[in-house]
Amino acid sequence: MKRLMFLAVLALALGAAGAALGAEYIIGEGDGLRVSVWGVPDLSVEVVVRPDGRITLPAAGDVLAAGRSPAVLSDELGRVLSRYVQRPIVTVTVTQITNNRIYVSGGGVPSRVVPLTGATTLFKFLTQLGSLENADLSRSYIMREGKKVAADFQALFFKGDFSRDLELRAEDILFIPTNENNKIYVVGAVNEPRYIYYREGIKVLDAIFEARGFNQFAKENDVVVLRGDERIRVKLKEVMRGKRSADNILLKPGDHVFVDEGIF
Repeated sequence: MKRLMFLAVLALALGAAGAALGAEYIIGEGDGLRVSVWGVPDLSVEVVVRPDGRITLPAAGDVLAAGRSPAVLSDELGRVLSRYVQRPIVTVTVTQITNNRIYVSGGGVPSRVVPLTGATTLFKFLTQLGSLENADLSRSYIMREGKKVAADFQALFFKGDFSRDLELRAEDILFIPTNENNKIYVVGAVNEPRYIYYREGIKVLDAIFEARGFNQFAKENDVVVLRGDERIRVKLKEVMRGKRSADNILLKPGDHVFVDEGIF
């Protein structure tokens, strides 16, 4: 009866540990493990999973640990140790997780490998990456087990659409490209020639204002938007007078806005 009660308590403890680590946590190289054999302290040890994925235990010798869950490894160790101990009760606890990594690449933020100490979501992870000024979230994606995961980084992070948030998993790859191709250049007779980052809905007059407006030599009705081989002429002086509103066109990533200048 006492043995049955102990097994019931042990099962509850293992269930709690599994919930804390994630029911499907898979042991990997470098993880720290505590192996406990009930009633046999000489066989209870703390080990680190070697690069070959194995651990070495007294009596059991080398046993493959990587790629198995703690529960599966417990069962395997119980089977191996049954040669030396009658009906051994073996528990495996993950004491240090080094296999729970997220990989970041693409150039929009510095490439890095981030170890996760617990569950996290895409939004929470993005907030840890620092400035996203140079990142193109509209073209970012997650690779998981060789396949793209549907994720809208832009709507999640900049529009606050938290319905797009999702749980990250170990070994996920976040590809976050640079937004270099999303720049709009404003040059010519403006007070502060510069580039600005494309955003949905930005118009040519918005870009002029972000460049501190026309300077004193600007010809407001002689503005050209260069879009590849296309030259689009717009009369912004008329737009500012409330006329020719169609000339205040929507801009696209990579556009160049050139404001001509004249003496008079």
